[in-house]
Amino acid sequence: MNPLRITRRSFLKATAATAAAGPFVRAHTARAQDAGEKLNIAVVGTQNQAWWNITQIADENIVALCDVDANYLARAGEQFPGAARYRDFRIMLEKEEKKIDAVLVAAPDHIHAPASVMAMRLGKHVYCEKPLAHSVWETRLMAKLAREKNLATQLGTQIHAGGNYRRVVELIQSGAIGPVRQVHVWCNKSWSNGRYKFGSSAPAHLDWDLWLGPSAKRPYSEGVHPANWRRYWDWGTGTLGDMACHHMDLAHWALDLRHPTNVRALGPAVHEVGTPDGMIVHYEHPARGDKPPVNVTWYDGPNRPSILQALRTKDGAPLQWGDGQIFVGDEGMLIADYGRHLLLPEEKFADYARPEPYIPDSIGHHAEWIVACKTGSATTCNFDYSGALTETVLLGNVAFRVGRALQWDAANLKVTNAPEADQYIRPEFRQGWEL
Repeated sequence: MNPLRITRRSFLKATAATAAAGPFVRAHTARAQDAGEKLNIAVVGTQNQAWWNITQIADENIVALCDVDANYLARAGEQFPGAARYRDFRIMLEKEEKKIDAVLVAAPDHIHAPASVMAMRLGKHVYCEKPLAHSVWETRLMAKLAREKNLATQLGTQIHAGGNYRRVVELIQSGAIGPVRQVHVWCNKSWSNGRYKFGSSAPAHLDWDLWLGPSAKRPYSEGVHPANWRRYWDWGTGTLGDMACHHMDLAHWALDLRHPTNVRALGPAVHEVGTPDGMIVHYEHPARGDKPPVNVTWYDGPNRPSILQALRTKDGAPLQWGDGQIFVGDEGMLIADYGRHLLLPEEKFADYARPEPYIPDSIGHHAEWIVACKTGSATTCNFDYSGALTETVLLGNVAFRVGRALQWDAANLKVTNAPEADQYIRPEFRQGWEL
């Protein structure tokens, strides 16, 4: 039986429960362990962000390394000489199954789901870099498997572990600025304008066919590996997919957001190959209990919310702020980024009595996952929470590519007003890579 395959019927049945789950999921261990025993971890991807991830878990046992780039694999192998080395993660997981407890996935976006899905079907805990997957359907499948197998999972939104996000969540949830009905989120990065550059051969150290994985078979395209794949629809998800899981995370956490009901995207003309140089995406979220509906708007590239222009410091000077988000409440605003936040207008909140911190400090984003693998404790960016976050993010790309506002039926994983969106919700997978 192919460990990557699943039927649509069983998938939709199981995801109905997943969609209603809360943000914290308990995990169990893949094999009996105590908290002091080291995990045996296999790694998919070994350089750049992947290497940084490896350094965060290096106190555990790195037992297997996988990379389609032989140079990268050799470099990582020098640091972990006892680890088995593979070019194909499928072979690694099959051959090392009995040894592995957990898998870290930090390859390009289009590999996230295939590697994570196979690992989870084998009962392995998974840490996966953001975005959780390359398509909406894959994110839902990953959340389903994590819940079904009761595994410890974590998305690589490392800033979630910082103290600043916790203090913002406490302020919003304690009602500091009243009910929140609008959030503006922006990022000046621009992964864009990817174009195929055919005509040359892949370097000897790169297995291009393995690099393509589940995507359509194409000739080698120069300049894609190792980083610029983010600019291509085939393999990446543009600026939105790369950065929104970091920045929109704060709104989802603070406001208990999950699935939007309507998504609309604005930007340049759609190119069939490359992602755009800037988008504005509007997400409409329904009321949640006594919380009102919320409109979340994302801006990337050169785009910025107009509300920024009106913000002033307490001295009357224009407020200088980089990437971040603004929560607009009935009684004030809160602006934040990764490391700081400010209640606005400043003069109104000068003597505001902040709530006592009630969200515990994180032991570290990777450490949360390691401990969860061993003890069954909770992780804050498990695949249930981060799956809904990633699904929301990726729907922005779908709306952009379809060119119309989408009505999203989360329960049935369906755009109800645009059947042409189906190809982007659940794309085709190359033979041998079907999930």
